Amino acid sequence: QVQLVESGGGLVQAGGSLRLSCLASGRTFSRYVMAWFRQAPGKERQFVAGITQDGGRTYYAESETGRFTISRDNAKNTVYLQMNSLKPDDTAVYFCAADGASTVLLIPLGYDYWGQGTQVTVSS
Repeated sequence: QVQLVESGGGLVQAGGSLRLSCLASGRTFSRYVMAWFRQAPGKERQFVAGITQDGGRTYYAESETGRFTISRDNAKNTVYLQMNSLKPDDTAVYFCAADGASTVLLIPLGYDYWGQGTQVTVSS
């Protein structure tokens, strides 16, 4: 069992940056694949980025490649999402997710644990 708490969301102008954090409870954080998803009003939850247990491999949705960076610090039980060059289309609630799978999955059903989400709003 793991509990996830996101932070770092807020209001930012287009072109700006934000760094999201997700703090996990428990002593087995390093066993979990971690990912970020986002959900805009009226839309399905979509994959943003994922990272393997040791941080050795990262995966990104095509629209985020080059703008977003996912990383993790297993000593701090935290996963981060650095978001640069933000666009109004990035406005959404961002969720942190964890799973004990052996690989990063791109669909929400692949994750057993979810945070409550943090709102990111990008103004034009």
